[in-house]
Amino acid sequence: MPLMFEKPLGMIDTLPALYERAREVRRYMEQETKNWGYRPIQTPSLEYYETVGNASAIRDEQLFKLLDREGQTLVLRPDMTAPIARVISSSMKEEPLPLRLFYCNALYRAQQHEGGRRAEFDQFGIELVGDDSMNADGEVLALLTSNLRASGLSPFRLAVGHIKYMNALFEEIIEDSKIAEALRRYLYEKNFVGYRQRVDQLEISEADKSRLHQLQRLRGGPEVLDRAKTLAHSSKAHHAINDLEDLWEILKDLGVQDVIQIDLNLVGQIDYYTGIVFEGYGGALGFPLASGGRYDELLEKFGRPASATGFGIRLDRLLEALNHINEGYSQNRPTLILFNKKRQQEALQEANRRRNNGEAIVVQNIESVPDIDAFTEKYPEVVSFTDGSERGSSDE
Repeated sequence: MPLMFEKPLGMIDTLPALYERAREVRRYMEQETKNWGYRPIQTPSLEYYETVGNASAIRDEQLFKLLDREGQTLVLRPDMTAPIARVISSSMKEEPLPLRLFYCNALYRAQQHEGGRRAEFDQFGIELVGDDSMNADGEVLALLTSNLRASGLSPFRLAVGHIKYMNALFEEIIEDSKIAEALRRYLYEKNFVGYRQRVDQLEISEADKSRLHQLQRLRGGPEVLDRAKTLAHSSKAHHAINDLEDLWEILKDLGVQDVIQIDLNLVGQIDYYTGIVFEGYGGALGFPLASGGRYDELLEKFGRPASATGFGIRLDRLLEALNHINEGYSQNRPTLILFNKKRQQEALQEANRRRNNGEAIVVQNIESVPDIDAFTEKYPEVVSFTDGSERGSSDE
């Protein structure tokens, strides 16, 4: 097949209807986020590999790399958190903390022939930098909830965990850090069968194997936290549970606890998050459309140590959950004005008048249309300036 009709692996075309729907959803979420006091930010599509590329949580093999004229290795932006950390530590270093920022940008992650996975996608997200309290985590989760509601998504749920609880449990039971990392990888990939099989292979007591298996059952409401306390005994684990108990009360005060589920199996990006982690699910999707959490060690890499938390929403997955263009969504389809050369002036003046009144208008010379019936079917109303009078028709 000729390459002129092909796209690189993982790249897609966004056609007009879906583009308009995405822009509408984005506009709703931007307004909602501004109402919470967040400011927009934009960063370059290209960043230096040595700084942002290395600081990113995205695996090296997923980075698009290229060389500039000076021989410096660049990367196409794989996420927004590391670039924003760079900006906060440089151009915005004099601004007092906390900072509240939001963005909507294309991200790029190379795919290794995974079927249907995008290498380029738009992500809407926020970063709250400089607040280490559970109130910040609660605000981020509440804002994610508000954004998903603003998009029109219903129902949806947010799964919330704490990476330090899992780490503490593994430290109590497993001496080999590589084995613990492998178990975290299974959970990160949602390979629960692989996790159970690997636990059964471990040379540990049956009681400890049971504790590792019970970790998978720590999902549900706040009652899960009581069971979690009996499963892990270290102060680290109990501190993480105390964080979650505090967070739950904050979420209740914010009025969003009805969409929250505790899930202590959540990992998020390995070696990236340092505390609360979460994922958002909606519609019939079997994978998360949003994710986020606390990352208190990233900004230190850029010379401005600060706690931080945030989320990102994959717009392509959100639109899929919304069934792309769902019932009740109607595009602002324009009116068509057809004209012949003889009546060109009348048609163009009428088009200007209507546009000045806020109408969407397409003006078309009828002599350039090969199939007039097929062409006019696309428009709800057609106004014709092709004979001795102005005629209007509608598909209503």
